[in-house]
Amino acid sequence: MNAIKHFVSTHRQIWTLCYFPLYLICFYLLEYSTSRSYHVLHSSLDAYIPFCEYFIVPYFMWFGFIAVTLTWFFFKDVEGFYRLMGFLAAGMTLFLIVSVVYPNALHLRPVYLSRKNVFMSAVHFLWRIDTPTNVLPSLHVFNTLGCWIAIRRSEALRARRWVQLGVSVLSAAIILATLFLKQHSFVDVSAAFLLAVALYYPAFCFQPQRLARRRPLRQTSK
Repeated sequence: MNAIKHFVSTHRQIWTLCYFPLYLICFYLLEYSTSRSYHVLHSSLDAYIPFCEYFIVPYFMWFGFIAVTLTWFFFKDVEGFYRLMGFLAAGMTLFLIVSVVYPNALHLRPVYLSRKNVFMSAVHFLWRIDTPTNVLPSLHVFNTLGCWIAIRRSEALRARRWVQLGVSVLSAAIILATLFLKQHSFVDVSAAFLLAVALYYPAFCFQPQRLARRRPLRQTSK
């Protein structure tokens, strides 16, 4: 117990993680609301994007990517962690608001696919646990962009070219996966980019004067 108290007292940023269970509760309440009518999202560009089950690999890698990124900033860069959490929490909260005032859904998933392999089995598993509703903007894309931005701006990681290259390639693959798996439309992927642009400055660049007087803009903890 003393070890837990010491950890919490020396890592006060841990309280920000309470946002995630609160978000999940709200999200599942929305997902399983049965008395809602949905606006179907569609773009003519969606028809030009083929289905490809192999993208299930980067799609599932998203979970590890988000977790590893948050963990690294939690322990290595407290200010960067706060900025990333602010970015993610703001976007995810706006996503919930959009889902309430503008319930939306997709009709992109293929009705029948004859291919049978381990990747298709994983896709069917994904489709069973994730309904094609409330997808605007794509949080898969938005959160990926948030982590990519945080890593690109990190002074400790900026000089590590292989890390930067690997994260950029993985981020691009994850974003493409949302389209090639028919999990998202070009509409909600584009909305995620627009939201990321809108939140970029307040989350990653804005510097309160009182904070600027106390320490440099990006200071990594040791």
